[in-house]
This record gives sequence, structure tokens and C-alpha cells, in this order.
Amino acid sequence: MNIKNTEIHHSLPEVYGSVKVPKTGSFGKKLWVFTGPGLMVAVGYMDPGNWATDISGGAKFGYTLISVILISNLFAMLLQHLALKLGIATGRDLAQACRHAYSKPVSIALWVLCEIAIAACDLAEVIGSAIAINLLFGLPLSVGVVITVLDVLVLLYFQGKGFRALECIVGGLIFMIFCCFAYEIAVSQPSITQIFGNILPKPEIVTNPEMLYVAIGILGATVMPHNLYLHSSIVQTRNFDKTNEGRRSAIFFATIDSNLSLSLAFFINAAILIISAATFHHTGNQNVADINDAYHLLDPVLGVKLAGLFFAVALLASGQNSTLTGTLAGQIVMEGFLNLTLKPWLRRLITRLIAVIPALIVTILYGEKGTGDLLILSQVILSLQLSFAVVPLIIFTNDKKEMGEFANSPLIKITSWIVAIIIIALNGYLLWDTIF
Repeated sequence: MNIKNTEIHHSLPEVYGSVKVPKTGSFGKKLWVFTGPGLMVAVGYMDPGNWATDISGGAKFGYTLISVILISNLFAMLLQHLALKLGIATGRDLAQACRHAYSKPVSIALWVLCEIAIAACDLAEVIGSAIAINLLFGLPLSVGVVITVLDVLVLLYFQGKGFRALECIVGGLIFMIFCCFAYEIAVSQPSITQIFGNILPKPEIVTNPEMLYVAIGILGATVMPHNLYLHSSIVQTRNFDKTNEGRRSAIFFATIDSNLSLSLAFFINAAILIISAATFHHTGNQNVADINDAYHLLDPVLGVKLAGLFFAVALLASGQNSTLTGTLAGQIVMEGFLNLTLKPWLRRLITRLIAVIPALIVTILYGEKGTGDLLILSQVILSLQLSFAVVPLIIFTNDKKEMGEFANSPLIKITSWIVAIIIIALNGYLLWDTIF
């Protein structure tokens, strides 16, 4: 296996090395330059596909599953660190590394699996955005699905303004989501004692089969496979020194950016569960497991206006953010695995249509119930693909011949394989239980 002995074609060539990194300057100035890719990756950890499991977990079991969200986030921090390290140390994203390390049939198979996962993820974002548009403006779900196609045009317009502009849009939407949930937490008045009392996992998470199933759903749907491809590419938009010292510094600052951004994602995911626990679990509405139900119950249960409105605004911002990063990941994967460059508007249009067409058919034929089932199916498909991204990533970053001094330490090697085995086993269990 060798991922270096061929000419490197830069990932996302139109924005590669487009953000200048100062050779001198304060810690804060350098960190600011590297801030951005982590935010774009964190979007995948707060997408509409996660909302249903967080709402269900909070409504049924109160604050108990906060520990599962925290553990999921710690797993994500480790895997995203490996992804950014691969991109910075080798100059290749994960898709390119796979293409150069494996035979053509294996690479094609990995590409097909990844495209299916991206389409499934995009499907969840399209449905989430359509539900938010329906809740906010009363438009039919089918109309909301069609409106989401416009995301492609928005992405192209802002990427033409530079990659930093795109990062600012994503950061702005995350800030909007954060503000919405800060308001929701303030008005729902959760129990601070119970929140901190459930930071560490409780034995009943394993002993209660129903709780275990929801916990696996939260953990299994947290690490999005396309995020690993995405992160290994977009860290290369920074024009750092291509020396070992320059790479070491880039990995250091990019890891801080990633961990801070994923901490923000933890707050938002935990906030959804906390609000659901405070609002529904302790008022007898323990069967709320649906985004629509949560929206319609927030105002009357809390006794305040705007709670449902802010919830829907956050959902729309979450869906829009995730579709922007998902279509970008689609471009990275196609270019990396196939060494094929399409015009960005065409690549994104293909990705979006693959998601929009089934969503449109289901919303027209089956309505709200059908979109809920489709959302669950999309998460199962993502679970299937995850191991095919995580395992190569760990193999590549463990290889000292390819990574040089940036290869994983023995502790990181052991920890990353333990995390991979846990994620794969839990996703396998969830998949088996869902199908059979």
C-alpha cells in the first residue's frame, strides 16, 4: 500500500491554499486563520438527522442520555483529528488516499458506497429543511423540497467570493442555531442538577433495552462518514508552510478549531435533548418522537410564544448548513476517488437531484409520515457506510511510512481502533434491529 508515489492533484483545486497563513503573529491571530473548517465539519453533527433521536431520548428518558451525546462527541473529536492530520501531513484527502492505496475495483466500490451515504445524508437535510419551511410558512412539504434545490445556487455564489465567505455563512447559521437554543433552554428552565448528574453514563442505559436502542441511535448517527472526507480536504485551503514544522503547526491549530467547533455541536445536540426532557418528559408528554410534534407542543407546554418559532428557525438553519457542506463533500469524493473533475454547479446539481427526487416522490405520495420513515432510512444507510470510511482513515494515519513523524502514537492507535470497533458494532446492531 502506498499513497505517496504518484503525483498529487490538489483537493478542491479552485480553493486549495487560498487562505494565507501568517508566518509570524500572535496565537490568536494564527488560530483565527485556521478557524472555519471545524465549523463546516461540526454542521454534520447537528443536522436534522440527529434531531429525532435527541427529541425522542429526552422525551422518553429525561436527561439520562446526555452522557451518550458527550461520548459520541469525544469519538467525533478523535476521528476528525485523524482526518485533518491525514490531509495536512500527506497533502491528500481521504478519497485520494483510498484511490492511490487500493486497486481500481476497491476504489470504485468505496466511491459508490460513499456516494450513497452522501445522497442519504443530503436526503435527511432536504427533508429537515422542507419540514422547517412547512412549519414556518405553511408551504406543502413537496414545495419545500423543491425550494431546497436553490441551495446549490447559493453555495456557488458564495464560493465564488472565496472559501472564507462560505465559512462565514456557515458560522453565521451556526450562531443563529446557538441563539435559538439558548432561548429555548432559558424558557424551558431545565434542572441544572440533573444535567450535570447525567454527564457520566448510568448503568440503566445498558440494562434498559429501549434506552439502549435510543442510545445506539444517538451514537450511531453522530459520526457522519462524509465529514471525514470533507475535513481531510478543506484543511488544505490554508496556505501553510509545507515543511514538517509548518505541518505540525497547522495540525495543532486545525485540531483546536475542530475541537472547539465540535464542542459547540455538543451544546446544540445536548440542548435539543435537554429541552425535550424539560418540556416533555416532566409534563407527561413522553411519547414525543417527531419533529412536528415537538414544534406544535413547545408553545402550549411552555406557555410562551416564539418557542416553536425559534425551534423551526433553528431546524431550517441546520438543514441549510448541512446541505451546503454535504454538496461540497460530494465534489471532494468524486474528484478524489475518480480523479474526475466536473464543473462545480453540475456536481452539486447531481448530488442534490439524487436526494430531491426520492424526497419529492415520498412527500407527494405519503406526506408527513413518509418523510419521517425516509429520515430513519437515511440514517440506516449512513450507518452502513461508516466503517468503510473510518477503517481506511485509521490504517492510513497509523502508517509511519506514509505519515512520517505525524503517524499516530501507540496510544492514539489503540484508542482509535477501540472507537472504530465500538461504532461499527453499535451501527451493526442498530442496522440488524431496524431490518430484522
